[in-house]
Amino acid sequence: MAISADDRLRARSDLAWAISVGGIGVVGFATLLLFAWYFAATLFLIFAGMLLGVALNAMTNLLGHMVRLPHALRLTIVCLVLAGLLSGVVFLGGASIAQQAKVLSDTIKSQLVDVRAFLERNGIDTSYFDLAGTTAASSASSPTGTPGAVATHNLSSPGASAIASSGGAIVSQTFKLLLGTVSVVGNFFIVLFLGLTFAAQPGIYRNGLLFLTPARHRARATVIVDRIGDTLERWLIAQIITMAAVFLVTWIGLALIGIQSSFILGIQAGLLAFIPTVGALLAGLIVVLASLASGWVAALSACILFIGVHALESYVLTPIIQRQALDIPPATLFAFQILLGVVFGIWGISLALPLMAIVKVMIDYFKAGEPQREEAAAA
Repeated sequence: MAISADDRLRARSDLAWAISVGGIGVVGFATLLLFAWYFAATLFLIFAGMLLGVALNAMTNLLGHMVRLPHALRLTIVCLVLAGLLSGVVFLGGASIAQQAKVLSDTIKSQLVDVRAFLERNGIDTSYFDLAGTTAASSASSPTGTPGAVATHNLSSPGASAIASSGGAIVSQTFKLLLGTVSVVGNFFIVLFLGLTFAAQPGIYRNGLLFLTPARHRARATVIVDRIGDTLERWLIAQIITMAAVFLVTWIGLALIGIQSSFILGIQAGLLAFIPTVGALLAGLIVVLASLASGWVAALSACILFIGVHALESYVLTPIIQRQALDIPPATLFAFQILLGVVFGIWGISLALPLMAIVKVMIDYFKAGEPQREEAAAA
């Protein structure tokens, strides 16, 4: 059967259009990936602010079940309560916390040195533990020439170039420290500002996001956005309760064992409980290292306490509190954490679970065939 010239021309036009759309889609997707790669830290910072806003909004909604007040007033009460708790901890125990933090830092450093010495005594190479300046410092301190040459070198006054180099190094280190401090404080206030603005008017940002969606997909996007918001709210409330429980049990247990810096160790264990699996392992390692200074009995007791806290978190708190929030297999979550941690560092490890929760909500929605049922109902 002969094909007319018009049909051939239409087929060529359709093919060219499909190739053009496909090429534009590939280039757009690659550009989006490149943008996400280069600005990953900024995107994670914004996402952390959104999570803080979701947490504040969840606590505000919980307060709304108890008292009938406007949203702005309830949010103000929640923020004042949180600020009061933080201020109370800082003013009442600030000096103690700082002292415990210093003691903990010194204890962990000394225990790391002891562990390294123990490994070296047993024939294990620990050269990969060397810091950048260790070799240089040791070589500078060891005499390499004749005694007279060393004495002459020590007695000679430094030249102008040496003084300028030392001054430049001091200034450089000072600027690095200042920039690092400003960066940390700035990121904290950025997350705080974003969280407060998102929690103050959540409906405006939700409607603005849906407004950017094409009209024919807006109903579907509304369902997905609402489900993501509900899932993150339930998970964050459950996570806050879990972190508080881990903090209290760790603090009281270490205090009963007689471990120094028990309060600051409880704080770090509670904060690291936000990161599943990896956070618990890191918190347990810090607790055991800090307990070694009090003897092997205390270290063994702290290890048993850590195992008990981890079992409480994994087999009691998570199944009961987070049963309705998330249901992600541990191996899948751990693999996703490792992947994001390798690619994006600490941001990837910390925010892997909420990101995976968002992906899971979208996969469950499309896997259930709801878009097809919605289109059939609309037709």
